[in-house]
Amino acid sequence: MRGTQSNAAGTAMTELEHSHHPEAIRRRLDDGRRPSYLRDALLGGIDGCVTTFAVVASVAGAGLPGIVAFGLGLASLIADGFSMGVSNYQGVKSDRDALEQTRRVENRHIRETPDGEREEIRQIFARKGFEGEVLEQIVDTITGDESLWVETMLREEHGLDLQGSEPLRAALWTFGAFVLVGAVPLLPFMLPAMGLDVAFAVSATLTALTFFGIGFAKGMVLGEGRWRAGLETLLMGGGAAVIAYLVGGIFEPMMADVGLVVH
Repeated sequence: MRGTQSNAAGTAMTELEHSHHPEAIRRRLDDGRRPSYLRDALLGGIDGCVTTFAVVASVAGAGLPGIVAFGLGLASLIADGFSMGVSNYQGVKSDRDALEQTRRVENRHIRETPDGEREEIRQIFARKGFEGEVLEQIVDTITGDESLWVETMLREEHGLDLQGSEPLRAALWTFGAFVLVGAVPLLPFMLPAMGLDVAFAVSATLTALTFFGIGFAKGMVLGEGRWRAGLETLLMGGGAAVIAYLVGGIFEPMMADVGLVVH
């Protein structure tokens, strides 16, 4: 057992050293940091599953036929998924627009008040612990290249991410995950032979597993506690489902008055 652990540790150390070889570091820096859309997909999937199951639960709570649950759930899945995708597109695009606006402002400041902008660079790196001749060399190097100067100000002064997500890709990942994961609660209602109660029970089970799985994956991606994130997502989705089910139960008498409830 100890031998296996030692071998694993040795392999991990070798991989770590290899990843920090000068050539490997140079290659990573040349490639740049690629934006990740996994977070968009995870958040879209969570919202899709919550939204669709809330519709299913409200319909089941009202005692409506399974075909109604499927129809309303499908309509909500497409409409809400598209809405969330558009919202994410607008949000990401707004961030990129804000970045470009700030870039233009910094370019103008550098051309109109270069001494003031140079002093900002000096104070930024002085706060990082540089001083004396080394600090002045850093200031001269950065301010000698206007593009580097602007990018440094964007990162250090404004805290902006210069390599954000593409708005369209972020929107597509969100919409795709919303529809794909959000379809899970509807699957049992695609079987006409399955009664409403059985279909709802199966849907609830599948949805609970999906909630936990998405939360677990989200915890891995965001660096949170995986089990805790899974339980939190499960509780969040379950809470939305319970509320929707209770609301559906409140409206059941109204549905019965118009002859829609099937017992």
